[in-house]
Amino acid sequence: MTAPTVLIVDDEPVACKVATSIFQAEGYETLVAGDGDQMNKILRQNQVDLILLDINLPGKNGLILARELREKRDIALIFVTGRDNEIDRILGLEIGADDYVTKPFNPRELTIRARNLINRTRNKQPAAAQPAEQNTFVPTPNARYAFSGWNLDANSHELLSPSGQVARLPKAEFRMLQYFCEHAKLLVTRSDLMLFMMGRELKEHDRTVDVTIRKLRKHLEEGEAFNFIETIHGEGYRFGVDVEF
Repeated sequence: MTAPTVLIVDDEPVACKVATSIFQAEGYETLVAGDGDQMNKILRQNQVDLILLDINLPGKNGLILARELREKRDIALIFVTGRDNEIDRILGLEIGADDYVTKPFNPRELTIRARNLINRTRNKQPAAAQPAEQNTFVPTPNARYAFSGWNLDANSHELLSPSGQVARLPKAEFRMLQYFCEHAKLLVTRSDLMLFMMGRELKEHDRTVDVTIRKLRKHLEEGEAFNFIETIHGEGYRFGVDVEF
């Protein structure tokens, strides 16, 4: 299989040089863009597996670029930025980023997160960096999940409501709902959800799961669907409906 290609979008030459060196040392192909126009041009001309996107960019900032990107295509995306406040982190994840890393970062941690994300995108087994004792969820391939009049398509990531409304879910929300569907009526922990969605362990004060739960419930507001995801205080969540697939 060809080496993955990582697109680094950052207007700081030193930051681009550092990230390029880190990923080339791991065997990745790297491309560099200094703004949104360069990023879009590279995406039109190249097959890219992962985008590392800064927020502070000339012209359109990274948050705007990520929102526009998510409207057009489903590509692995990690924000790598010096903006470390919680609002930016939550907003980045709500837009549809797969992960959010703040500068300065640990090179090893960044490459592990990138590798896990690319492996999931390419439908590989998770990378060896994950703890061996943790069980890995392997989703049913090409599945369509049906529950209480709702339908979730694993190929298109589209969620169809009983009234016929269609929503295309960002990756994190799709993965969470897919995990719930394949573990219907079972208790799942926040750590289970984080591992499947992001390929990493849940850290203290990390609100990624909470944010994604809130967004997913918003998609499921029609009828009584908001209550499909039950909160089991102190333990986790349960998808409390029967699912066919």
